[in-house]
Amino acid sequence: MAILNCKLSGRTGLVWIVLIIGGIIIAASASAAFTSSSLQNHSPDSCRPTVIAHRGASGYAPEHTLGSYALAITMGADYIEPDLVMTKDGVMIARHDNELGLTTNIAEHPEFADRRKTQTIDGKEVTGWFTEDFTLSEIKQLKAVERIPEVRPGNARMNDVFDIPTFQEIIDLVKSLQTFQKRTIGIYPEIKHGSHFKKLGLAMERLVVDTFHTNGYRDRDSPVYIQSFEVQNLKELKEMTNLRLLQLYESDKSSQPADQVILGTNLTYGIMATPEGLAEVAKYSYAVGPDKSYIIPRNDDNKLGEPTTFVADAHKAGLKVHPYTFRAENTFLPKEFQSSDTAPSARGNLAGELRAYIDAGIDGLFSDQPDIPLGIRNC
Repeated sequence: MAILNCKLSGRTGLVWIVLIIGGIIIAASASAAFTSSSLQNHSPDSCRPTVIAHRGASGYAPEHTLGSYALAITMGADYIEPDLVMTKDGVMIARHDNELGLTTNIAEHPEFADRRKTQTIDGKEVTGWFTEDFTLSEIKQLKAVERIPEVRPGNARMNDVFDIPTFQEIIDLVKSLQTFQKRTIGIYPEIKHGSHFKKLGLAMERLVVDTFHTNGYRDRDSPVYIQSFEVQNLKELKEMTNLRLLQLYESDKSSQPADQVILGTNLTYGIMATPEGLAEVAKYSYAVGPDKSYIIPRNDDNKLGEPTTFVADAHKAGLKVHPYTFRAENTFLPKEFQSSDTAPSARGNLAGELRAYIDAGIDGLFSDQPDIPLGIRNC
């Protein structure tokens, strides 16, 4: 079975060469079994900071595609990060959200037009097409498109090239490429909209654990993290598995995890970021994934301010710190690291921003351009 489905007409360059080579490697080694004895003694956590390829190498190829993940692995990323949502028939697939309009070509499929609707997800009203209304067979009729084409026009040239991958296909990709590269590659999924899917009878928590366990990832030393912005599902996962868990933090400290709103508690991300809150998080989580502003907030002029005590407080609680998201385009960078080019797609000095956070003591980071942190870290 062809894992990377590419249309090559009119597309050239290094990215395409890498993706084609990646497809050949995958096809040649798809049956390779995952055995730690066949790999070199290299843990994805052995270098600091750990580099997590955010939605794959999403700064260079459309996010959450096998092409994006393969490119990130080829670049040397320690972990790849798939966001997981559910199909109507109970299959985990990789999309940033369950709404399909921004990241697939579903609007070009008139046969699905009548499934467009409006619903409330995690307290927000959203209009579009939703994964839970489609079977996997129907999802496989769609192709991925670039989510922010105005910022990443190069990625948009790869629209309609890649399928929407299942979680199992991503695991198969990782096993194949780590056998070829002779190094361990980590998998770092996020459970998206956990309470929403649980309400629909499509809970992911047990399914994620069972999928990992079936594929040989079973204990704390496995190259795996499971992450969530919610709290209760991480506590449930703690009872199901020894795999490492990570508590995510929204950028708005006054907001609440979606499950806590449902439960009627007063718990906010800001409370969870205090020394006392971090100590509570450490009871069920191995690490925390804050928006990077928790570590170094920006001043009113959009420049980096002074580091907070968040990293030290988290470390005191026994937690690793993996902030998100580091991106190279001007629109995402602090003012002092932006380039003079004002185009939305212009890239500035991401390495400069990264060094400030590395100096602040972080243990890992999420980046859309994983090659940049890989190029400056000590290993």
